[in-house]
Amino acid sequence: MRLVLTAIVLLCTLSTQAQESDTLRKSSPVKLPFPTPGLWSSFNLTGIPDTIVPADTIPTELPAPALSDSMLWTYLYMDEMREEGSLTLIGTGDIMLGTNYPSKSYLPPGGDCSPLLRPVHGVLQSGDLLFGNLEGGFCSEGGTPKKCRDLSKCYVFRMPDHFLSCIVEAGYDVLSVANNHVNDFGPAGRASTAAMLDSAGIAYAGFVTHPWTLFEKNGVTYGFAAFAPNRGCMDLKDYDRAAEITAMLDSMADVVIISFHGGAEGKDHQHVVRGDEEYLGYNRGSVYNFAHRVVDAGADVVFGHGPHVTRAVELYGNRLICYSLGNFATYRRFNLSGPNGIAPIVRVEVDREGHFLRGEVVSIYQPGEGGPRIDPANRAVTKLKTLTELDFPDQELVVDADGILWKND
Repeated sequence: MRLVLTAIVLLCTLSTQAQESDTLRKSSPVKLPFPTPGLWSSFNLTGIPDTIVPADTIPTELPAPALSDSMLWTYLYMDEMREEGSLTLIGTGDIMLGTNYPSKSYLPPGGDCSPLLRPVHGVLQSGDLLFGNLEGGFCSEGGTPKKCRDLSKCYVFRMPDHFLSCIVEAGYDVLSVANNHVNDFGPAGRASTAAMLDSAGIAYAGFVTHPWTLFEKNGVTYGFAAFAPNRGCMDLKDYDRAAEITAMLDSMADVVIISFHGGAEGKDHQHVVRGDEEYLGYNRGSVYNFAHRVVDAGADVVFGHGPHVTRAVELYGNRLICYSLGNFATYRRFNLSGPNGIAPIVRVEVDREGHFLRGEVVSIYQPGEGGPRIDPANRAVTKLKTLTELDFPDQELVVDADGILWKND
């Protein structure tokens, strides 16, 4: 069984961007057989190949707009090894598509979030299930904003209700709502977010009032729970309770996915530590201990986020743990410089009992004000490979230079 992973990025000048975006939406993605992963092929808008260049020859500092005008860059990886009956679970990091508070100037142009995620729809929709962390709530108006002395330096997020359509269009099945920003507009903001997700049929978990969920897709029952060391959320630091919920889900679901939002933030905190992490004087828990406890209790995949940078991956008990998926789609109000501006999309292939089979990492970067684009320089893969080899040098999991995850038996 063969899976072709196609992700499309339109890179153009400001003068031609709108016209070419219309062209892309009317045309289907280019799909061509390609023998070797790690190669990039440039296509013009008719889909005819121009050049083929090795990925390692592309500059590591990629400007935006990039490379050339009026050109599609398509990454093709042929997965000949996918087992029949297996499941591909896709995980992404933090999502905040723009906030109307404290000013509508923090929204994308025209209040339209749809251009932000469309360049990576091909990757997001290439699996059986799509997960992300909702870093903020849907609440067009109302709610009580958290107190800030200086709104220019205080980060309070409130996404307009209609932005949910961009999440639906991208194909998200399940979201974590356990993080510090879902509380930005208090109980009213959390209630509005829950109502919006319920209306769209998107599964979610992480509120104290909604700690876990069971849902079915294509004949597979999934159990999901999410945790964070923040008010209104299921407590990441209550490891016993997290293990209890995981074990309960394991007794009812085919595949159990657990999410956490924890650990210190920023470029100085890219490594996984074994004990508690503090940030700005607040204990944000031990993500290492949490992840191991929930896997021991029955979790099949653990998707982590919170540090706003990429962290290592670990294979523990033949289950994949992603310690931080970084900033995925964070429009304005986020630091996107250096390691904060790159992130992995992780595709995990598991069997019907949740055992790890293999995986793949697709690198994205966020140029300008934010919004993911496929990264020809593959920086998130390089970062993930380095961090994994440093933080978990003796494990069986291998991250190769092309971003393929496999078990070294």
